[in-house]
Amino acid sequence: MTMSRIVPYTAAPEAIAAMTALENYVKDCGLEHSLIHLVKTRASQINGCAFCMFMHTTDARAAGESDARLHLLNAWHESTLYTPRERAALAWTESLTLISQTHAPDADYELAASEFTPEELVKLTLLIGVINTWNRISIGFRSVHPGEKKLLAAA
Repeated sequence: MTMSRIVPYTAAPEAIAAMTALENYVKDCGLEHSLIHLVKTRASQINGCAFCMFMHTTDARAAGESDARLHLLNAWHESTLYTPRERAALAWTESLTLISQTHAPDADYELAASEFTPEELVKLTLLIGVINTWNRISIGFRSVHPGEKKLLAAA
C-alpha cells in the first residue's frame, strides 16, 4: 500500500478551499450530472488516479449510473451505450487530459461544439481542468480514498 506524502487539506486549507469552491461551481453549473460523472471518471482513468476513480465510480453508481457504462468507459469508442453528447464530451476530455500529445485537435473541438453551446463548452472545459487538477493533487500526494482503506482493511 502506498502511503500518503502529505495531506493537502491540512497542509494548505485555503488553497484546497479555493479548489473546492471551483469544484462546487462545476458540480452545479448546469451540465448533466451523469455527464459530469463520466467525464470525471474518464479523466481519472487516463491519469491513473485510483483515489478519484474510486470516488467517482462510487458517486456515479449512487446517482444511478449503470455498471455496464462504467465498466465500458475505458472503451467508449467501441460502445453504443453512450449518447452523441456524451461521446463528444469524452472525446474532448481525452483531448484535453492528454493535451501534450493531442494539442486539442480541431476534429475533437468541432465534435464538442456540435453538441454543446459555447457556454456549455466552457463549462465542460472547466470541468475537465478541475478533475485533472484533483488527479494531480491525489496522485502527487499519494492520497488513499477512505473507501479504499476500508476495502484494504477487510481484505
